[in-house]
Amino acid sequence: MRIPLLIQSGFYLYVTMALIISGCTKEAILINTSPEAKPVTTTTTTYTTYVIRQGQHYCDQSTIKSVSTAEMKFVARFDSTAIYQTISLVNQYDINKLYGFSEGIDNQYNSARFGWRWSDGALRLFGYVYKSGVRNSLEIGNFNLNSDIICSIKLNGSNYTFTANGLSISLPRGLSTLTARGYQQYPYFGGDETAPHTINIKIRPT
Repeated sequence: MRIPLLIQSGFYLYVTMALIISGCTKEAILINTSPEAKPVTTTTTTYTTYVIRQGQHYCDQSTIKSVSTAEMKFVARFDSTAIYQTISLVNQYDINKLYGFSEGIDNQYNSARFGWRWSDGALRLFGYVYKSGVRNSLEIGNFNLNSDIICSIKLNGSNYTFTANGLSISLPRGLSTLTARGYQQYPYFGGDETAPHTINIKIRPT
């Protein structure tokens, strides 16, 4: 029996539309399940370069910033500008300041900072504190130039714990509160002498 032309046309139209709908549905599923369609989260890390100019003690980026913390963590990186020679040989053993905080407004009464110097052919880091106006310091170790130094100053009751790349020392603290409240302390050269040339230190809080 011969199928009328109108019915044939309708049948072909139905098949064609079904294929189109099927194809669109399949494409939609592929798009929705594609890994490229998922959001991607990226993180960036940036250092601040602190510059101590020749003939200066303070770095250019010394701004007033309040601090409230139980542990200050950061990454420091020194380059070849950390190699210096003082005019007086005795001053070569002065401890420069890297980073830390005061407890209160006077950093020479209660404070905790990392110190640093170039002496005996090496970059050396120190814990450097004031406890009720009395200064104490202790060497942590030698560290490489042009590499990350992971640093931490942690409150531990009446002590500070300084850690740099896994090496730790402890120094006395003038207070015993759970939180230190004061002001950010930035890179500083000296001592008796000012910077003999421009010194660049990169720091990234963590």
